[in-house]
Amino acid sequence: MAHPGHPAYPVGLRLAGRRVVVIGGGQVAQRRLPALVAAGADVLLVSPSATPSVDAMAETGEIRWERRRYREGDLAGAWYALIATQHREVNEQASAEAERERVWCVRADDASAATAWTPATGRVEGVTVAVLTGNDPRRSAAVRDAVVEGLRDGTLAAPGHRGRAEGGPRVALVGGGPGDPDLITVRGRRLLAEADVVIADRLGPRDLLDELPPHVEVIDAAKIPYGRYMAQEAINNALVEHAKAGKAVVRLKGGDPYVFGRGMEELQALAEAGIACTVVPGISSSVSVPAAAGIPVTHRGVAHEFTVVSGHVGPDDPRSLVDWAALARLTGTLVVLMGVDKIGLIAEALVRHGRPADTPVAVVQEGTTANQRRVDATLATVGERVRAEDVRPPALIVIGEVVRVAAAPAT
Repeated sequence: MAHPGHPAYPVGLRLAGRRVVVIGGGQVAQRRLPALVAAGADVLLVSPSATPSVDAMAETGEIRWERRRYREGDLAGAWYALIATQHREVNEQASAEAERERVWCVRADDASAATAWTPATGRVEGVTVAVLTGNDPRRSAAVRDAVVEGLRDGTLAAPGHRGRAEGGPRVALVGGGPGDPDLITVRGRRLLAEADVVIADRLGPRDLLDELPPHVEVIDAAKIPYGRYMAQEAINNALVEHAKAGKAVVRLKGGDPYVFGRGMEELQALAEAGIACTVVPGISSSVSVPAAAGIPVTHRGVAHEFTVVSGHVGPDDPRSLVDWAALARLTGTLVVLMGVDKIGLIAEALVRHGRPADTPVAVVQEGTTANQRRVDATLATVGERVRAEDVRPPALIVIGEVVRVAAAPAT
């Protein structure tokens, strides 16, 4: 039996020509049978009686009806079962058979005991809208009605296809946010839904890619062949190539495109190729991940400023553009991105330049996702703590007294 706390996995069943068994011929069957018939299912109704409407479906040959009670073996060879009698013991027996035979089964009397749920369904312009809210069917129906009405009256824009954009090829640089797919902007989600090609970073909201139609080409930016090009140059060329081929291209980036995201480099490459570009800001992990971990980057009487720096090169690396001595003199919050493997060196530099060794530090791995975890330390201990806890990228580091403001993660 599935764990009751887990969400249902949505899927569209293709039942044409396949055996479906409906047990019980009352009002539930009357509501559900037309959709099963429309799907082309080979429907067998098992029930000693039926409503006049169900009886009429049997009379016209839309379904087969065996006028008797359920018996063991009725679900043999079935792909899907709807159990809807008025007798709980019969429903339990049939449900147990479905479980043994691995038949997806809907229980009208007890949704928690079923292996499948029937969504609130609507159809408009070739689109099937199916909504599940678990144990709240009225809300499912309300959401279904709102979506269907929006598609009908145009307030919900969802174009099925699109020609070459006016004015030539275009690309959208979309900030996907810190990882939780719900934290992408409305505009970013809309452009993603309209894309032909999506070039995605591994730090982007990966769950959103599951929502894309099958025709959308999804390209992992980390796996683009570099050949004689450097990685970023190869990504730029891929953006230009697909846009010039007449495709609607979305460059899906984690966080915000312009916060350590090389978004401007990509925009400049597109501009040089004569390709228009739309930039969609995203929620930066620099503020959202601390918030998700219960840490405000500013707080009255504690921190009046916060500074965001990249830690991808160490303080003693000649390539570093960060003035660590100046940062050590600040009293506000320091947020370090891409600094997990350098945090020991960063902490030593800050202490060496005057930041107290007991300054609190929080390291948040995979913030805003289901795998989020927080490790607390001080500047004196963070290097060893990160190694001991095996903290891995992506992780964000918060340094400052705000770490002590809220010890428990936000909900």
